[in-house]
Amino acid sequence: MLEEFIRVNKFDQAYLPILQKKLCFEGECAGNGILNYGVLLTLATIISTYGVIAGSTATVIGAMIIAPLMTPIMATTLAIVLGDTHRAGKSLIMVTISTVFVILLAALLTCSISPLAIDFQGNPEILSRTAPDMFALYVALASGAAGAFAVSRESVSDSLPGVAIAISLVPPLSVVGISLSKFQWGDASGSFLLFLTNLFAILVSGGAVFWISGINPGWMDKSRSKKRKQAFTIAVICVALISVPLFISGYETLEQAYYSKEAQDITKNWLSGSGYEITTFDLRKQNLTFHIIGTGEIPDLEYLHLALDEHFKKPIAIEMRAIPINILHYPSDTGQ
Repeated sequence: MLEEFIRVNKFDQAYLPILQKKLCFEGECAGNGILNYGVLLTLATIISTYGVIAGSTATVIGAMIIAPLMTPIMATTLAIVLGDTHRAGKSLIMVTISTVFVILLAALLTCSISPLAIDFQGNPEILSRTAPDMFALYVALASGAAGAFAVSRESVSDSLPGVAIAISLVPPLSVVGISLSKFQWGDASGSFLLFLTNLFAILVSGGAVFWISGINPGWMDKSRSKKRKQAFTIAVICVALISVPLFISGYETLEQAYYSKEAQDITKNWLSGSGYEITTFDLRKQNLTFHIIGTGEIPDLEYLHLALDEHFKKPIAIEMRAIPINILHYPSDTGQ
């Protein structure tokens, strides 16, 4: 069945020159294509940066759709498959320039914004991009394969906006710029790791799809074939190296979730019998912050501190906020 699918969907070699012009900005309209690329990249960066700061998922998705950064990355992938070092080098330079441009523009757009207006601890659009795990790699590999399949077939190119949403390219770079402008080095490095994950995953899985589809010209000489193998080897090694911090990050996230669940169970036992319940709960390293809501007397906080200290074998700093509830009845019982 797989062989039949590959045979039916084999790449049309007549479409190769058109695909190269489209991805590599070549031909008579090359200058206009580069100009359009620059305008779209600028607008996507502006939308993405302010969307991330505002915590607006819809705005960030809009930036993903119009962001054209996938084009030079796919051009690099195609050039590697063809063993065309000249086009691969030009496309990779464009990717590098685009990456630096997005980071610098995002940092510039953020300079005038007060650090108090950017919630690095609670903004989901920032948090989701500063601690990537192995799932980010899996998504990137699948998205790279989908992108290569879509661009190599004119009949399914309508699915490219969906690929653009699935693969996050400009938003992580926007977070890098935002974080650098406010000296949040950890968030900047985490977001840049996510971008590199997406970049190398596209090169590997996209290249594999191109090759399986039949973009493997018979006229390729030994020299080009050797360069292609070297380029793919480097890309695979980069993916393997990136997998290490992603695995560590994922393990730390899982461990943190486990500790948080234990701490929450202890806190619920401490509140048992009182008229209060937990509304928000956040455990970060050795700092516990939670909110409770209810009526009546609050249990002694010292008992909770001792229970957590005994369980985790390390002191936990606690910040609790209690919200009282006033229960009113109308008409009142006395008025009846």
